[in-house]
Amino acid sequence: MSKQVKMGILGLLLVLPSFLVLFVIVVIPILTSFKESLTNKSGGYDLSNYMYLFTDKLMRSNIIFTLEVTIISVVLVLIVSYALAVYMRFNNGFAVRWIRKMYMIPIFIPSVIATYGLIQMLGNRGWVSRFLALVHVESMPRIIFDMKGIIIANLWFNIPFTTMLLGSALTAVPNSVIESAKDVGARGWSIFFRFVLPLTYKTLLVAATFVFMGVIGSFTAPFLLGANAPQMLGVSMEQIFGVFQNKPLAAATAFFTFLLCSVMGYFYIRTMIKEESVRSS
Repeated sequence: MSKQVKMGILGLLLVLPSFLVLFVIVVIPILTSFKESLTNKSGGYDLSNYMYLFTDKLMRSNIIFTLEVTIISVVLVLIVSYALAVYMRFNNGFAVRWIRKMYMIPIFIPSVIATYGLIQMLGNRGWVSRFLALVHVESMPRIIFDMKGIIIANLWFNIPFTTMLLGSALTAVPNSVIESAKDVGARGWSIFFRFVLPLTYKTLLVAATFVFMGVIGSFTAPFLLGANAPQMLGVSMEQIFGVFQNKPLAAATAFFTFLLCSVMGYFYIRTMIKEESVRSS
């Protein structure tokens, strides 16, 4: 047996434990859920549960609502996080030091506690409402218990990690590139779009993928801060399974959510493969 074959076998043996764990905790549940989602009321198999997802008015509104919240959250998280990361990368001073010390704190606060904190702050009788009452502002616009509340919670949960991720990518941008661009007359937005963004877009795509998958499958914030209808798919799944005891429809909702995440993952993997092909050519 040649050395190359031995190294190949060794590589497979090293990968095998991880693959088995992935197969048991991810692949098997996905296949089981898909099989369950095809079960109809008479015990046979068909696409009736998936037809219900797209023909029932409430379920359609839940899907649309979930996509709206997810897309808006992803866009806002990327904008705020990238702005913070760029500011910390190319500036110094008290404000930068303060941001670097504080922006990671939300990561260490449990989601349930953070969500209840938002309720206490932004609710009808929360801190903000009481402060407005002191300055004789009687009515406070509704901020939570609808789409806005879920988006605010998503910003709180996702901005720290995304900022850290993008900050690491920006740290890898050589100062010599920025200085050389300035020497030839490039300024401001020109440097950003021609040098900084192209050097960090891969990390930006990774961040967008993580935020998308985290938001679309979230439960705590949508359950506590969302309205009764429409609902995020995670909350809708819990209602279908726990309240209505409709396991096949809950499985169909879960598998559909997995397909949505798979679409995002497909574009991410495709971009990475293209990038590696360019490098190897």
